[in-house]
Amino acid sequence: MTLSPLMALTTIVIAGTQRIDVSEVESALDDHRGTPLALLDEGGIRDDLAQFALIRSYSTEVVPPHTLVVRVVERQPIGAVARGSVWDLVDAAGVVVESSPQRPAGIPSLAVDAADPDALPFRSVAAVLLALPSELRERVDVISATTRDDVSFSMIGAGHRVVWGSGERSEYKSRVLAAAIGATDQAVAWEYDVSAPDSLVVRRL
Repeated sequence: MTLSPLMALTTIVIAGTQRIDVSEVESALDDHRGTPLALLDEGGIRDDLAQFALIRSYSTEVVPPHTLVVRVVERQPIGAVARGSVWDLVDAAGVVVESSPQRPAGIPSLAVDAADPDALPFRSVAAVLLALPSELRERVDVISATTRDDVSFSMIGAGHRVVWGSGERSEYKSRVLAAAIGATDQAVAWEYDVSAPDSLVVRRL
């Protein structure tokens, strides 16, 4: 079988990046240029991209006669962990997405000992944040847990406190919380206890 150089890789297109420098990804894949498209080494590409901690996943598409398209899915921060004077923005796996001298607006503060994906407190708060709809998650100020069953958080604005409990039935708890917020005076600070969502408790703070 003869492989024509006319079908060799010359163009690499990186799509989907926001935080990652496209030129750095292209540079990491430079050694694959000149390789016939039919002989591109998927394992080698995987190894080259493994150096980018911010890549959560990716897919590749060969577009004859010369192009490889790499579509990247970047890790997204779910919260921020204070480290001295710096805030580490971490994803649900505890990977630091970026660091900042200030906590960005709309990013909850995680009041846990460390962003350790094997630690129950971190796993618990991460699961709850992932279950919250974006409009509620962006209003979370500080979220904390010491076990899997005692997640709670405060909200920006009037200073509401939410007692969440465990991560079980989080989607249902989110709907109960949204309904409770919609039915109460938002000029007043409330405690919403959705730990037993079928028996919602609302207290004025």
